Amino acid sequence: MSASEDAGAGRPAAGRGGPPLPAAAQTPAQADPGGDPTRTAGGWLADAAHPLLVDADPARRLVDAGRLGARAAADSVSLAGLVDGVLAAADRAAAERPAEPAARLMGRLRPVMTAAVAGYQRQARSELSRRDHERDQFVTDLLTGHTDPGRLAARAQRYGIRLSGEHVVAVARGPGLDRHVMQAVDEALAARFGAGNSLTVLRDGDLVCICAGGLRGVSAELAHRLLAHLGAGGWQVGVGRPHAGVHGLTTSLQEARNTLDLAARLGFGTPVLHAADLLVFPVLLRDRDAITDLVHTVLGPLTRARGGAQPLLDTLTVLFEQQGNQTATARALHVSVRAVTYRLDRIKALTGYHPSEPTQRFTLHTAVLGAKLIGWPGPDTGVRPQG
Repeated sequence: MSASEDAGAGRPAAGRGGPPLPAAAQTPAQADPGGDPTRTAGGWLADAAHPLLVDADPARRLVDAGRLGARAAADSVSLAGLVDGVLAAADRAAAERPAEPAARLMGRLRPVMTAAVAGYQRQARSELSRRDHERDQFVTDLLTGHTDPGRLAARAQRYGIRLSGEHVVAVARGPGLDRHVMQAVDEALAARFGAGNSLTVLRDGDLVCICAGGLRGVSAELAHRLLAHLGAGGWQVGVGRPHAGVHGLTTSLQEARNTLDLAARLGFGTPVLHAADLLVFPVLLRDRDAITDLVHTVLGPLTRARGGAQPLLDTLTVLFEQQGNQTATARALHVSVRAVTYRLDRIKALTGYHPSEPTQRFTLHTAVLGAKLIGWPGPDTGVRPQG
């Protein structure tokens, strides 16, 4: 349990919004533990607000009204319910004092209502901040494992997470990800897949979504919501594989983040990428010497081309992205199909490899991806122009 939760566990309910409330701002259950628990919020609010409109001194009236509003928020009474309760108290005061001018009662009602609403809003913001902090702290403990497993399991239950089950972590990255987007995504996922099946937070600038492993369509729904709030482009989602247990959550999170890192290095612009589809790249990176040797052996001769290796490497990159379609490649590069054909012939002349030959396509494609992984050609790559 986090420090904030430990503090909250010993805090009296009536003091959640500040100092203990006076009897006028207590619920019926607090003022009279043996009272009727079925009384409505409007009823106890009217009872609590009534003294503020008839016999409280002006200074005390505002303080107690603010505490009344805070208590209503802490008890999950709606703002409309608070207003109705205060107005009901005003109706009662008017009925009790028919000879009193209405203007005098209104003179007391306005500041009481204003103070009550202000207290309500302060408490609502405080409650939201506290819940967000506890939620963020829980996810931090969950994904790092730096807490007692028993307490972590107890806290996980309130968020609908079974630590023994499988979970998938999806990570969204891009500009514009804030708490407003996070809350909208969290509510949308809960509405579609049911409360307790997902948990969305902001972590280190990324939007992290933890989902039950058996759900289908989470990544598509997440992308749909990001598109609605952020527009097309600029953001990307990485999805880890399903894993069980606390360590599985950490693994899935790392896979999702690594997927986004690889996408950035490789220039992949697909909005949603799954770690399971990119498993070959960590394999390549485990033997950097081998991939470096492949890149220099296969693509090294391109440095002798006029203008260097980069234009020809870009042509190969787009060609593979377009599934070998030269017309689509020319359109993407804003050149003629004839120019693409010339470049491919030049690549064949320099390297001995041509992407149209099945036996050479895989080697050439792997070398192109490897070049992106190791940042080849770098600024120090030698260029020896040749006609």
